[in-house]
Amino acid sequence: MTVEIDNDSGFCFGVLSAIGKAEEELRQGDELFCLGDIVHNGIECERLQGLGLKTINHEQFGSLHGAKVLLRAHGEPPSTYQTAQKNGITLIDATCPVVLKLQQRIHRQYQELDPSTGQIVIFGQKGHAEVLGLVGQTDGTATVIESADEMDRIDFNKDIFLYSQTTKSASSYNQLISKIQERVREGHKFIHNNTVCGQVSHRRENIREFASRHDVILFVSGRKSSNGKVLFNECQNVNPKSYMIEGKDDIVPDMLRGARSVGICGATSTPKWLMEECRDYILELRIENFWSSESRVKLA
Repeated sequence: MTVEIDNDSGFCFGVLSAIGKAEEELRQGDELFCLGDIVHNGIECERLQGLGLKTINHEQFGSLHGAKVLLRAHGEPPSTYQTAQKNGITLIDATCPVVLKLQQRIHRQYQELDPSTGQIVIFGQKGHAEVLGLVGQTDGTATVIESADEMDRIDFNKDIFLYSQTTKSASSYNQLISKIQERVREGHKFIHNNTVCGQVSHRRENIREFASRHDVILFVSGRKSSNGKVLFNECQNVNPKSYMIEGKDDIVPDMLRGARSVGICGATSTPKWLMEECRDYILELRIENFWSSESRVKLA
């Protein structure tokens, strides 16, 4: 059995930068809070908590004074910055540059928008941290839809300005654009913006090719990861023997039965060290099985 880790899997630039900033601050020995899970991977969050990072929610954030708080790559709405200024909180802003640029675009659009004739629509996961930050740029007025099935929430008597959460599927976004175009009424604008992260889109193409080359795929990801769900579906579409796991403890020998090659890949929120740990565990299993089979041959 051969085991290969996908070179394109692992932290994206935004997540890598956020974790790097957290580790740098923690090395200085100061108390550091993080507003929400720094990354949608429970095992990596536990590692950073072991280094001293303290995860808080927005309610706890509102009661802090004079503290140091890291803003994760997903970004935050303007209200978070206002609270920090009021409470004397020092912010370590690790918002992903791609997300930050999108926030700025939506905010400019909102300022220019006449709400009686136009609307901002965001294609994204309701309640996702990034989406909350994007909606915050519109004072909570943007309409969020998760799929084309929710198009009835769009007012087709107004102009439509469409944006996408950066980690959504480009193909799903394009399908939504096509369906909205079919219903746009004469005399109304429909402006759609290409705001899906290019790095994430590139990974979808690569991961399909990677999954097709192996008998079994182990996709390492936190269960909360939106990006992880999308990429795992890409694996399953080309390789039915794809399994989502959070770490080595989820690996069951039956998953690997009969496989001559195993591919290990993961989400943009999956650390490389975690995929390597899974690989090493599989190699240990392979060695153990080899010796047990050798023993049976000798006994026979």
